[in-house]
Parts: sequence; structure tokens; C-alpha cells
Amino acid sequence: MHRDLAGLLFVALGLVLVAAGFVWRGRVLRPLSAERARAADHRDRSRNLLRSADMAIAEARRRAARGEPVIVRVEDVVRVASGHYGLIVGRDEAAAALRHRYEDAGCRVDCVTDAFD
Repeated sequence: MHRDLAGLLFVALGLVLVAAGFVWRGRVLRPLSAERARAADHRDRSRNLLRSADMAIAEARRRAARGEPVIVRVEDVVRVASGHYGLIVGRDEAAAALRHRYEDAGCRVDCVTDAFD
């Protein structure tokens, strides 16, 4: 008798969980608001664009021969952002990201860029 009651409670709990899942229909996985979703997209885009600038600088440093200045172009950032992250980036936006990372990475010593043009 005790086991029958425990089994019945277990099945009832399972049915409650299934009913709750059916009612919510995955709302937990969806963003709670469109504003938060847009903010998250903006954060991800900005972060990926800055990473693209870092990757372009690193790639240019690998390409440069010893004793030569490192040349980092805005087009390199656009290419990396498009190829690696699938971003469609304008020249002005890529130049701003490159300027930001150029200054953070201490590139004034050994790098040349067209981001300031």
C-alpha cells in the first residue's frame, strides 16, 4: 500500500511538471523582453568587433618581418569581422574599433594604421 502511494505521487508530480512545461512552452529560453535582447545583441556585436580588431592586429604582427613596422588596415578588421563572426561592418565602425584597440595594445611603438584617416 505504501509503495502504491509513493508511485502515485511520483506519477502525479511528473504530470504536473509536464503540464507546467506545456503551459510555459519554453518561455524560459526566450528573452524576457525585446529591450534586453537588443541590449545583448549590441554587447555581443561590440565585443566581437573589438575581438576582430585584436585579431587583425595580431595577424598583422605575424605578417610583419623583423624590424618592419606593423601595418594594420581597417579593411583587415572588416575582413576578420565578416569572416570570423559573420558581421557586416561599416568602415567607420571598424575604424573606431581599431583605434580603440590600437591605443589599448600599445601599437604606437611598432604599428601603423589608417584608422585615424
